[in-house]
Amino acid sequence: MRACSLRRLVPICACLSLCTPGPAAAQSDPPQGLTPGARSILSAHNCYPYQGLWSDRIDRALATGTPVSIEQDLCWVEDPATHEHHSRVAHGEPYTGAEPTLKAHFFERVGPIVEGALASGDQSAWPIIILDLDVKDNSRAHVEAIRDALLEYEPWLTTAERTESMTPRQPLTRAPVLVLLAGDGPQQAVFYDDVPVGEPLIAFARARGNAPPKGADEAGFPPESLLTQPADNFHRWWNNAWHIVEAGGCPNAGDWTESDDARLHALVARAHDLGYFIRFYTIDGCSPAECALRGWGKSYNTGSPEAADTRWRACIKAGVDFIATDDYEGLASALHEPSTRGQAAGD
Repeated sequence: MRACSLRRLVPICACLSLCTPGPAAAQSDPPQGLTPGARSILSAHNCYPYQGLWSDRIDRALATGTPVSIEQDLCWVEDPATHEHHSRVAHGEPYTGAEPTLKAHFFERVGPIVEGALASGDQSAWPIIILDLDVKDNSRAHVEAIRDALLEYEPWLTTAERTESMTPRQPLTRAPVLVLLAGDGPQQAVFYDDVPVGEPLIAFARARGNAPPKGADEAGFPPESLLTQPADNFHRWWNNAWHIVEAGGCPNAGDWTESDDARLHALVARAHDLGYFIRFYTIDGCSPAECALRGWGKSYNTGSPEAADTRWRACIKAGVDFIATDDYEGLASALHEPSTRGQAAGD
């Protein structure tokens, strides 16, 4: 059964800024933020604490400005005292017991930004925040708990009408936040199949791509073979590790070549031609000691800030929608430079 939304639960006087029709209400005239390829934005990778460390990540990401994408990993954590499970923002075990809820770590932090956007009436850049949910435990109970947490903030969310068929794709109804799902299992059942026809879809799944044959060179596998199905009403984004661009991924990053650039453009063009947003993860650049100090994974390290910056700029030029990095400030700087700002905004 579909859970009740905030719109149905809270008193009218408490949600006028979220629910009252008018200039700030969600509408269906799509701005550039709802069109794949229209803008490149920072995807703040693993934007949450690890075992109590690096708790400033979401503040750092939000400080870069909007639009911005915030990745939150969600784990199904057992309370050792009650043995009940709860959805928590975390990287994985071992858990400390202090892992925050999605409400506390994300929604309450972005609330002033979202409410300000709703009050302003300026919808030109909506959605201004992408909530990228990397669901680590895809049990039905966990996915339903995530759905219920999102429904509390339904008036903030970009949606599409659930129709009889997944195709054709329906227009997205703009709002300040767009929720994207990474994971499998019962996500389609909970977020699409269980939604009655005519009701809003509140979150959207990644593309059902094809893996290259075992032993094949992923960076040489044709984009047309990796992605064959057009985007539909539920599957709207394509999420890729960098190793489908450069063989071996970021740790094997060498000189950025014309061939690398052509490969990147071909992948982006394939996604956009089929109606998908595209995200690449994750491009960092620092010494091994610095990466360890900051909690950045070595599998994402190109080896230097210059190597990372070269790839960020290539992504911006190619029209990648969501560029994932742990160096939020570094990528934000590249996106905001006059020489790249037009490309980043899709002008």
